[in-house]
Amino acid sequence: MTSLAPARRTACALGALLLATLAAGCAATGSDTSSADTRPRVVKPGALTVCTDMPYQPFESMKDGKPVGFDVDLVRKVADDLGVQLRVKDTDFDAIQSGDALNSDKCDVAISAMTITGERARVLDFSSPYFDAAQALVVDKGSNVTSLDDLAGQKIAVQGGTTGELYVTDNAPSSAQVVPLEDATAMQDALDKGKVDAAVYDNTVVGDVVAANPGLAVVAQFDTGEQYGMAVKKDGNVDLLRTINRVLASLDKDGGYDKIFNTWFGTA
Repeated sequence: MTSLAPARRTACALGALLLATLAAGCAATGSDTSSADTRPRVVKPGALTVCTDMPYQPFESMKDGKPVGFDVDLVRKVADDLGVQLRVKDTDFDAIQSGDALNSDKCDVAISAMTITGERARVLDFSSPYFDAAQALVVDKGSNVTSLDDLAGQKIAVQGGTTGELYVTDNAPSSAQVVPLEDATAMQDALDKGKVDAAVYDNTVVGDVVAANPGLAVVAQFDTGEQYGMAVKKDGNVDLLRTINRVLASLDKDGGYDKIFNTWFGTA
């Protein structure tokens, strides 16, 4: 895997402050009868139903008819801890980040390389952070573009509804045209066909993008301080959130997180 993948930080260390605020906040608004010993409720008996937006390699995709990826392996540990099967549902990202998929009980938990933001935290309850990410600018090899500033009057592809779209909208020249597309595959297609002049991806997936197309190059990265989190129904599943955070902390302690990370990104 490309060296562009970020250095891994421990889920426990990264999540200490956020866990104290988010998880505690959830407990304050949840049912008075909730306890650490209460078995989390699930929408389908015997299964943990997970919403994720595929494909988004190496986090989530389908291989031989089965869901695979870093996120899939990580959330499978939560299902294992609960003693239930993992049931993955391919779900539009807008439905995930808006809270619609979870709050309508389409799934129990969402994991989709989703950055924790204040806006999303108003409609979702997030776990401790489990991954650091940034943004990366991709252009054709041989292009004179080396930064967003060089894209005045040009078209920049982003995945709609993501923090990448927000970053480009806030930081690109006002004359640049931000082009929101459905997913990373559509962005690459637009680049290949010359429909856009550049694209901005999470740097955690951009290695696969340029590996699949040697005519593309990463020319800049932007440290946006993003962290990914799993999410559950807002004020609706405190016990599942506690379980997720406990599993993340356990994986950090026993080396299980490193093993999953190295499978998909190489040695940290």
